[in-house]
Amino acid sequence: MKISAVLLAGGESRRMGEDKATLHFRGAPLWKVQLNLLRKLEPEEILISARIEPVWRPNEYEFVPDDPPSRGPLSGLAVALARMRTKHLLALAIDMPFMNERYLRWLCEWIEPGCGVLPKIDNRAEPLAAIYPAEAQRDFAMALTGADFSLQQLTGQLADAGRLHVVPVEDGDVELFRNLNEPDDLIRA
Repeated sequence: MKISAVLLAGGESRRMGEDKATLHFRGAPLWKVQLNLLRKLEPEEILISARIEPVWRPNEYEFVPDDPPSRGPLSGLAVALARMRTKHLLALAIDMPFMNERYLRWLCEWIEPGCGVLPKIDNRAEPLAAIYPAEAQRDFAMALTGADFSLQQLTGQLADAGRLHVVPVEDGDVELFRNLNEPDDLIRA
């Protein structure tokens, strides 16, 4: 696929109490689960975004550090958009292990020149499993200079500007967007 991909692994994992990336999910650490998923898509490149370089990062993937002060996923996406070598960036959160190849390939079918795709569950955007066009990099950089670091706000603006197709998530696919934030989430998984 002629896209780039970024694994967003920069969270502080405060609610989980330990680094989510190294938690085991169905026999493998989350970082490996998510990288294996991204590899199946065969993107042109895979970037790993985090506040500091992860000790688990395989050497073949470029590390893209958040510019301090980190503003969460907004920072990671801004840096990845600036560093990627393709026209679209597929973002995937480290703590979203229920996502699958079928759905991500389906999202890729929606991209067009200058326009990505943003899944939405009811009225809530799912910006951490979405595809952004290279042209959105300026919008991300500008958002970092303001006071609102919400991806909900920014992705809404990008959709209104025609830079993101909004696609509703079907009832059968809602589970794909479930993330692991607290120890109980991992136990229930």
